[in-house]
Amino acid sequence: MSYQEIYRQWCANEYFDAQTREELKSIEGNEKEIEDRFYQDLEFGTGGLRGVIGNGTNRMNIYTVRRATQGLANFIIKENAKERGVAIAFDSRRMSPEFADEAALCLNANGIKTYIFPSLRPTPELSFAVRELGCVAGIVVTASHNPPEYNGYKVYWEDGAQVTAPKDVQIISEVKAVTDWNTVKVMDKEAARVAGLYNVIGYDLDDKYIAALKKQIVNPDVVKAAGKDLKIVYTPLHGTGNVPARRVLKEMGFENVYVVPKQEKPDSEFSTVGYPNPEDPKAFALALELANEVDADVVLATDPDADRLGVYAKDSKTGEYMSFTGNMSGMLIAEYILSQKKAKGLIPANGALVKTIVSTNMADAIAKEYNIKLIEVLTGFKFIGEQIKLFEQTGSNEYCFGFEESYGCLIGTHARDKDAIVAVMALCEAAAYYKSKGITLWDQMLNIYDKYGYFKEGLKSITLKGVEGVAKIQEMLENLRANPPKEFGAYKVISARDYKKDEIVDMATGAVTPTGLPSSNVLYYELNDDAWCCARPSGTEPKVKFYMGVKGTSFDDANAKLEGLTDAVMKVIGQ
Repeated sequence: MSYQEIYRQWCANEYFDAQTREELKSIEGNEKEIEDRFYQDLEFGTGGLRGVIGNGTNRMNIYTVRRATQGLANFIIKENAKERGVAIAFDSRRMSPEFADEAALCLNANGIKTYIFPSLRPTPELSFAVRELGCVAGIVVTASHNPPEYNGYKVYWEDGAQVTAPKDVQIISEVKAVTDWNTVKVMDKEAARVAGLYNVIGYDLDDKYIAALKKQIVNPDVVKAAGKDLKIVYTPLHGTGNVPARRVLKEMGFENVYVVPKQEKPDSEFSTVGYPNPEDPKAFALALELANEVDADVVLATDPDADRLGVYAKDSKTGEYMSFTGNMSGMLIAEYILSQKKAKGLIPANGALVKTIVSTNMADAIAKEYNIKLIEVLTGFKFIGEQIKLFEQTGSNEYCFGFEESYGCLIGTHARDKDAIVAVMALCEAAAYYKSKGITLWDQMLNIYDKYGYFKEGLKSITLKGVEGVAKIQEMLENLRANPPKEFGAYKVISARDYKKDEIVDMATGAVTPTGLPSSNVLYYELNDDAWCCARPSGTEPKVKFYMGVKGTSFDDANAKLEGLTDAVMKVIGQ
């Protein structure tokens, strides 16, 4: 069926409400707009849905949410797990509460109990809730750090991690099999309540979540001693982090926590930032103003669903607030936790540090320093969560820390997804500890570079929207796959990994070995001089991403090397 036929079907089918049909009729004749809305179904990928809010098959709306949920319900029923129920959370975005209710009521109509939070909650608390409530699955309605026009829908399984193979592919198949909108089940909320299917989660679960976080404190005495002195500026960027982050810091004993007033309350328009991403320096503008006013030691920002954390800390030599990349803050936390646990004899003999393939190689050096295993997984925190499950099932390793370069990490195993609330807690504890030693978090970061080397990473994203954009992204990657580069500028390719083909090619000998990781459309090149680069399409936006990493002898050396490598990669792909 052509996109025009699907468009006309939506305009005529009374399954879609009158407002939806009228809005769609208003774009009649606008071929480009109709094509963009209907040329494909909004893809239910391995993590769920994410897209622009609006009417059409290629948009986030109550109908695409219902269809995805019907597919999930069909899978749960086939797994004979409908009695266990599904936990549901949502963030502060446009339509988030409505989409959460639509998902709940679709599940209820299929005879599946739901447990929904009464108001917005962080994504990691949903991960915690799935296991705490004994649910078979979880859903969180969020588009994370995307711009305001986006929303999304992520699916978790019983272990609290986002769904992994083979269940991810099986659920996708069930969603794709829902081709008749009239087969999607719905139910009245009051009827669902009376039937005991629609249940609101009590506030006692918040207490259990916070208690689980506080178990990760390594030096409670240090925190208690420094709680009156350390100055913390925090912004939730209009999202879900405000209440839990402030609560855990208060209960830890931190008395000087300054929350950015204009960004404290939920705001679906993200009116003070526009792009609520703690990776973006612009998101810190108001927080840094406040930090200068109060002379803060550390400045923190969580994204709208509070699974990512951005950090600034003061350079004691210059008095300037310095920004941390996700790799830097991850390594700062890892070094703090592991060094303190080593001093207390708490590092397990079979400990493991887990990172994604596009994260810093400094993690390898830290794992070696503390004699724990370094495990690499594909991009996506669900693969780190999957490792925790494997550790528990096999006893092979004990989880010490996991992180990814995109500002996400997990301390502890209370959740199986990245958790910015526990990261806030850990960084403030570390800041208190280092302040007791007379240094700032930035000073300590410099000490870490001196200890392990000046690792530096970069990311270059190319956005290509629409039908043509998707085709160009695929063509770009297939060209690289068919013609593996032998060099990127001054760097020689030592080995080329193709995760889609599950092969690593030694460029000198031609020997081929398996990657050992699941199939994914990712290309990775190991280069000489401890450098590397990687190419992969974004799972949530119309982008192809190129990651690069180098190791230098100083900041200036690392910056120069990274700039050279980035230019070389862009030249190879013709950009």
